[in-house]
Amino acid sequence: MPTATPIDALNRLSAEEISARLSGPRDEVAAFLCEAAEAGSAEAQARYAQMLLDGDGVARNPTAAYVWFYRAARVGHLEAANMVGRCHDLGWGVPVDKKAAAAWYKRAAERGLVFAIYNYATLLALGDGVEQDREQALGLFRQAAAAGYAKAVNFVGSFHEDGWAVERDMDEAARCYALAAEGGDFRGQFNHARMLLLAGELDAALPWLQRAWDGGNDRFRAQLRDWGSNQSASVAAVFHSAIDSH
Repeated sequence: MPTATPIDALNRLSAEEISARLSGPRDEVAAFLCEAAEAGSAEAQARYAQMLLDGDGVARNPTAAYVWFYRAARVGHLEAANMVGRCHDLGWGVPVDKKAAAAWYKRAAERGLVFAIYNYATLLALGDGVEQDREQALGLFRQAAAAGYAKAVNFVGSFHEDGWAVERDMDEAARCYALAAEGGDFRGQFNHARMLLLAGELDAALPWLQRAWDGGNDRFRAQLRDWGSNQSASVAAVFHSAIDSH
């Protein structure tokens, strides 16, 4: 009689038992996912990798996270493939390698993963790790935007504002920024506020500046402060009203 394997034991768990194991204390969730990852579950490998990357329920270890993302990606896990790309893109657990990042993003993008489509399009737009191709990038951003990805909608707006691969169209840029803002993208919220400020709609811009500030990361907030310091007195007053209350 064949000897039972760890994956056999995992497969014998009911949906209710798995749900219970995943809803416990975070350290116990991490331990369970580690066990399942070692048993060969690609989904567990990807989820455990994310916990290692974030330091969620387990000591933060980007190097180990990369290993688990890679193992899951090698057997076709799309989210893990995108995360292998992110690791190479941002230097999480491995040296920065934009060419490798582009290859992994493309691999997941070609199978329809929206996050990867956006990430690959970003590298194409910038010519980062891959030959610059703004027309292809715009097509991919539009594909991700059509799937409701707010960050991609914001990028489409930037293409229209800057005249990349399309005629410059500030009305279309403003429309895209408004959609991205409503979709929750903090950069879209800032760009929407910026368009409102340009149109003289200072009061309407204020809550969007506040949302952008609240949702942004430290790097974005530093960029926002630099932007605010270079505006007219009326715009600067609105900007400081937005951020000084937070």
